Amino acid sequence: MFNTRFILVATISLGLTAAAFAASAKTYQVTGPVLELTDTMIVVQKGTERWEIARDNDTIVSGDLKVGAKVTIEYRMFGTSVEVKAEKSPAKDAKKKS
Repeated sequence: MFNTRFILVATISLGLTAAAFAASAKTYQVTGPVLELTDTMIVVQKGTERWEIARDNDTIVSGDLKVGAKVTIEYRMFGTSVEVKAEKSPAKDAKKKS
């Protein structure tokens, strides 16, 4: 009885852990020298492009972060707002074609 209950709890725990990892956003990386640095942003030069990456108090920094240092930043993309556009009415489209 104890083994069955233990296996059931372990299976549920593993399933919830897997679901949590599957729901997190994909991570990306950018590497280059730091051009600018503030408490809320790190600007990195990648080739000819300037990358502005936001940061906050939860951003983990290892090493001496300063302008000119070569860094690799791991980041995730996530939306901050979504605006859904109204669909065109089929009746209006039919009138335009006539």
